[in-house]
Amino acid sequence: MTKADIVNEISRSTGIEKATVLQTIEKFMEVMKDTMSDGNNVYLRGFGSFIIKTRKAKTARNISKNTTILIPEHKIPAFKPSKVFLEQVKENDA
Repeated sequence: MTKADIVNEISRSTGIEKATVLQTIEKFMEVMKDTMSDGNNVYLRGFGSFIIKTRKAKTARNISKNTTILIPEHKIPAFKPSKVFLEQVKENDA
């Protein structure tokens, strides 16, 4: 499902204009990115948590040049679904 599909579905089910729904979704994503860029996690009860994980430094290999490189410690965004959400996905899988 794409962002356009989400906008269409919300607009269809609520009766809110597509432009308004799109603007709301865009602002939501902007707030999420800004919050996580500042190093804060975002918790949506019943849905899940958007968290910042820290990956440790590690050594990797560049196969084409046959050399080793050091990948420094860095942070990445991650999603952890809530128990309710996880159970719903598992039920639909069966």
